[in-house]
Amino acid sequence: MDCPNCRARAVVFAVPVEYREHAPEEAARLGLCPECLALTPADGAPVEARFELISSAFPDGDAAVPLAMGLGLLDSLALNRASIEALFRAAESAGADPLLLLDRLHVQGGVDPSFDIDRRRHQLEQLLE
Repeated sequence: MDCPNCRARAVVFAVPVEYREHAPEEAARLGLCPECLALTPADGAPVEARFELISSAFPDGDAAVPLAMGLGLLDSLALNRASIEALFRAAESAGADPLLLLDRLHVQGGVDPSFDIDRRRHQLEQLLE
């Protein structure tokens, strides 16, 4: 699946039932663009998600999906605040550090979202306190 914004190849993953309320269109599968971090519903057969294509610092296991979804919703913190908070809390409970991942995305290069990562990180830090 290609990203509708920048045409990069999106990382496609299945959305567990407990997170679907936070997914765009409550989709069962989503694609997260490794370049612009756009999150879009995806079609097709289940595949093994390759989150390392977004960053080598991306966690695996139970933290991966809520973290990916939270990243994809960061383009509008005002509209997605409750979902972002719930998803990042779930990722933290599974052992991930969303703020650290944002730091690493900011310095690794190759990621160019529609929002300022450094500024959004600061806002998230306040939200998650």
